[in-house]
Amino acid sequence: MKKLNLETVQKLFLYFLMAAIIGWCYEVFLEVVVYHWGFSNRGVLFGPYCPVYGVGMLAFLLCFGKFMEMELKWNIRWLRPIAIFVGCGVVATFIELAASYLLEWTTGSWPWQTYADYSINFQARVALSPSVRFGIGGVLFLYLLRPLFAKLTGLMSNRVLNWVSGIAAAVFGIDLVATLLYRLFA
Repeated sequence: MKKLNLETVQKLFLYFLMAAIIGWCYEVFLEVVVYHWGFSNRGVLFGPYCPVYGVGMLAFLLCFGKFMEMELKWNIRWLRPIAIFVGCGVVATFIELAASYLLEWTTGSWPWQTYADYSINFQARVALSPSVRFGIGGVLFLYLLRPLFAKLTGLMSNRVLNWVSGIAAAVFGIDLVATLLYRLFA
């Protein structure tokens, strides 16, 4: 197994953060534009990010990164996006289910309890419709966003990468600690 170096860890953290921010924007878009519920912070932290999207993106890379690069015969090449769609939907659904249990255990609830209204759901924690959207999101991430993230982080010198990832980690860490302290003592 290939050993992770600091540069790879820094880039993966920035991928995580970018996906978490895009996930937060997606959640807010759904809430404000699609469902007309009005704005609320859809993340579990104070900042504009949903860490579960970052975790999902890292899981997609881990599960399907090598599969994306595999050489396939021309007559089955069309199966790759379908397999990735199904795989990402399944992986993300398991992550969301685990996150709902973790958040309920740590905070007493989970932010997306609206799944009770979906016709096909499990304990209002996961539902078929969002799982399909997660599959689509996984395909979009792996085919469109991953190359963009790689290009953005690839343009950074080691010094810039150190600074950007360090500052981002500090901000995220402070937010995480502040959120935990707030929830414990509020």
